Amino acid sequence: MSSGIPLRKRLLVRLMITSVLIALCSVAATAWLAVQTTTRAIQEEQGQVLADDTDILRQLSGYAATHPSWAGVQDTVRRLSAATGRRIALTTADRTPIADSAKSRTALPPGAAATVDPLHTDTYSEPGAQLSGVDPRAVGPYRLTPLERARLGKLATLRQKCAARNRVDTTITWTPSGRPVLSDENGILPNSTVPDVCADGQLNTLTPTEVAALGRLTTLAGACLRRENVAVPAKGFLSLEFSSQAPQPQFALGGKAVGGRPTAIGAKGSECVAEARREQLDPDVAPVAELFLCTGDSALPHFDMSNANKAKIVGVTGLVLALTVAVTALVATRLVRPLRALTQAAQQPLEQHVRVPVTTRDETGILALAFNELTERRERMETQRKAMVSDIAHELRTPLTNIRGWLEVTRDGIVDPDPELLASLHEEAVLLQRVIDDLQDLAAADAGTLALHREAVRADELLEQVVAAHRVGAEAAGIGLRTGTDGTSAPTGSGTAWIDADPVRMRQALGNLVSNAIRHTPDGGTITLSARKEEDQVVIEVADTGSGIAAEDLPSVFDRFWRAEKSRSRRTGGSGLGLSIVRQLVAAHSGTVAVASELGAGSLFTLRLPATDPPVDADEVR
Repeated sequence: MSSGIPLRKRLLVRLMITSVLIALCSVAATAWLAVQTTTRAIQEEQGQVLADDTDILRQLSGYAATHPSWAGVQDTVRRLSAATGRRIALTTADRTPIADSAKSRTALPPGAAATVDPLHTDTYSEPGAQLSGVDPRAVGPYRLTPLERARLGKLATLRQKCAARNRVDTTITWTPSGRPVLSDENGILPNSTVPDVCADGQLNTLTPTEVAALGRLTTLAGACLRRENVAVPAKGFLSLEFSSQAPQPQFALGGKAVGGRPTAIGAKGSECVAEARREQLDPDVAPVAELFLCTGDSALPHFDMSNANKAKIVGVTGLVLALTVAVTALVATRLVRPLRALTQAAQQPLEQHVRVPVTTRDETGILALAFNELTERRERMETQRKAMVSDIAHELRTPLTNIRGWLEVTRDGIVDPDPELLASLHEEAVLLQRVIDDLQDLAAADAGTLALHREAVRADELLEQVVAAHRVGAEAAGIGLRTGTDGTSAPTGSGTAWIDADPVRMRQALGNLVSNAIRHTPDGGTITLSARKEEDQVVIEVADTGSGIAAEDLPSVFDRFWRAEKSRSRRTGGSGLGLSIVRQLVAAHSGTVAVASELGAGSLFTLRLPATDPPVDADEVR
């Protein structure tokens, strides 16, 4: 058999080539990793440089936050340069020098290392900077006078002593503006832990300096809001809060803190307060500057492989390749032998139904088991095909026989073609057409040509449509038909169950389940359709209080032409194709359907379909 297979296509040759390629890639990757690891180790010795650069940026940002200009920064630049061994230079945006630690003004790098701007900072080393984008040390007009600091310090000490007498340990933290804030061991002091006798409110009362600064900020923010056409309250729409966790003053709009949380004025209010705050602080901080950092030798050392190391790598590569080829040849020979036996069995005529002996418990043995199961399945499918042909012939023969019989007696003049007879013939034709349509749907689903026009569908609306279509039939049978959705009535995006499905086909599937439930539910019973969202799935359930299905019949519920009662005619028990169509339609939507039932207690059909996101215009759809 192997002689007919080209050498390049043989499994043994492919395995050996694959193993050699893997070995080569492994050796190359190992050599590259060794070089990179050595280089990285050398570079990591320079890790302190990154920490030094961060500290330089932090200190220069602090200088800019506490000085209205860069005058006098030269001493700070030289001190930082001496401590880190780096050349530090500050320039304006057009590269006009501000300060430089180098004595000789050599050329600067083409790009700045960072921009020093305390009003738009990304310095994460200072708590609070990442929340507002403003360096927390930039307090400007909010900096308290010495007398105000002294008075607040005394109040903080009194409140700390009061808290200690009530068994609450606190510490005093001084913010950059000079205001003391009390905090517990966790860094906060919730109001619920402050004894009533100590909560006099004097410590958090704004000082004249803060009142004046806040008034100026309110004026600037109000002007911004008016430019944005936002209604501004007459007064009091902006307040000031203090916290040991936020070194900067915390401003609030409408009683809620600004910083991404909802406010009475909205997002425009937050933007206007931030803009007004920067405008207020701008005269008290240094102008924006470009920061350049240089070293005497910016080139980093790289690992240079010696000839001896290269010779070792070549030797190890050859050894690995030899071992790889030997092991691959041994394993591939043992692997190919049972595959050849399996191929010979598969080439036998279909009618022989040859089984392959399972001699191993590895992947080859599992393949042999799968082959044997496939053979058995083919036998079962052949039997089912013959049975299905017989069932189809039976289903079509009954209405055709009725139609032919009535037409013959009418032709012979035995019966007059009155309206009642014509209605009976029409009903038989409709039943015949229904069976043919069901068979056509099943054939399209089996062939994979079932056309689906998918769109985003709300599960609760889908259920309501199905209930509306079958309500008359259910009421005529004395059966209650209702929905019981779970989570689908919530606003869009907050629990509403959406599926990506063809609404017509899904109504067809659910309609088959409802019709089946109506036929098997006695007078006075109920049928309930419900839907809910579970993680990334939408679960739709159709429950009835009907006669139920025996446990031994549950595995056959979705088989074609299966009926719970074999004695039922097609007129009372359906064509036997409805549940098969349900399974095919759900599978076409990448879903599953299952049934749970008990005799005398009703049945529960469960559909699980992939959930999808609501459409962009979901609110308009609602």
